[in-house]
Amino acid sequence: MKTRKDELKGKNCLITGATGALGSELSKQLYDNGCNLFLTSRSLDKLRMMAFDLDPNGNRVHYTSFDLSNLSGIDGLFNEVDSVFERIDILINSAGVFTIKEIENISNEDLEVFVNVNVKSPYLFCKHFCKFMKNNRWGKIVNVGSSSSYSGFSNGTLYCTTKHAILGLSRSLYEELKPHNIQVICVSPGSMQSEMAKISTDQDFSTFLLPSDVASQIVNALSMGNNMVCNELRLNRFVIR
Repeated sequence: MKTRKDELKGKNCLITGATGALGSELSKQLYDNGCNLFLTSRSLDKLRMMAFDLDPNGNRVHYTSFDLSNLSGIDGLFNEVDSVFERIDILINSAGVFTIKEIENISNEDLEVFVNVNVKSPYLFCKHFCKFMKNNRWGKIVNVGSSSSYSGFSNGTLYCTTKHAILGLSRSLYEELKPHNIQVICVSPGSMQSEMAKISTDQDFSTFLLPSDVASQIVNALSMGNNMVCNELRLNRFVIR
């Protein structure tokens, strides 16, 4: 009998932001569930170490470094992925940037970086790889949003703007791609224990969500059969001090 773990076995999965707190946990758990991985992030050294730790023989884990803050060479990245896998079955847009700044202190350069990483890159990845999913009549896309996709906070204008955009992208693509048997899932965690989150000095870091727990929820959502989908997954802290 087919199990939920079998739903992912042998699937080709692309993860952006793979060396981040959430991306690295997703890489481990999806590898353990039988996925073949293509990982990308800014740090080639971290990618190399992660790939070796997961798959010393290099049979199921591939990687390349790319800085999503500058999208001028993104077609080259897509070509590299396409040369490794004939199709991507599961796309996870996990890369993201975060800041806390008053709006008058946000530069045009800040705006460009945040829009490129948090909005344009997920949009472009979805646009490119959904074509193969359509041809295969199967696919799953995870866009990592935030609790800030649904609310705002002081000095979080730039971050919240981009995360609201991810929710809108996901909701629209969910409707557009559903007839092609492609699931689009927007996962919106609250504050999570990561290096990026440590700039939130007015909160108790120990109460932040564990990346491994968030990754487990995402893998669980991906493991559902095609008769059910969790298209918006909100994960919030229960204890706040």
